[in-house]
Amino acid sequence: MHPILKVDISELSISERIQLAEDLWDSILTDSNAVTLSEAQKQELDRRLEIHRQNPTQGSSWEQVKHRLGFSQ
Repeated sequence: MHPILKVDISELSISERIQLAEDLWDSILTDSNAVTLSEAQKQELDRRLEIHRQNPTQGSSWEQVKHRLGFSQ
């Protein structure tokens, strides 16, 4: 069991909060068996992947998404 960190997130800078979120996500991904998908979720992911394979230029680039969210510099 890991100790729970007590951090006032509002005291962290934006970059520190982003890093924290990334670290949390990475810790989840290290145990891929802990995350299970329903059959409907798997089918939806397969559907989206097939759409991407048919037209890989459709959608937005990561840079475009960051710009829309106000993260572009």
